[in-house]
Amino acid sequence: MHLQESGEMYLETIYVLSKDHAIVRSIDVGEHMGYSKPSVSRAVGLLKNGGFLTMDADGALHLTEAGLEIAHKIYERHTLLTSFLMRLGVSREVAAEDACKIEHDISDESFEAIKRHASTGGLKE
Repeated sequence: MHLQESGEMYLETIYVLSKDHAIVRSIDVGEHMGYSKPSVSRAVGLLKNGGFLTMDADGALHLTEAGLEIAHKIYERHTLLTSFLMRLGVSREVAAEDACKIEHDISDESFEAIKRHASTGGLKE
């Protein structure tokens, strides 16, 4: 199943929230993303049916191996692209917004080239 950008955003959000919280529930995702309960419920249902996450009896969300793979990929793209743009002189806020737009559409080939450049060029942290 191919995910649309919104599905990738939900997985990334669950991943990010799980880094700081032992338990992530749908309400946490909705609050973080600014989405309504029905919207989050629908997305969670689609992601569960697609095999990207599970929900336990207490309502805690857990990324499956497939969900974690996508979430990690999108998160890596977001963080690297944000840093890359900031090092080019873009403000943190604009860099994060632009990275969020780019992370879903950039090809693996282009992202890997940017990643190589950032780690070997003058943009390395």
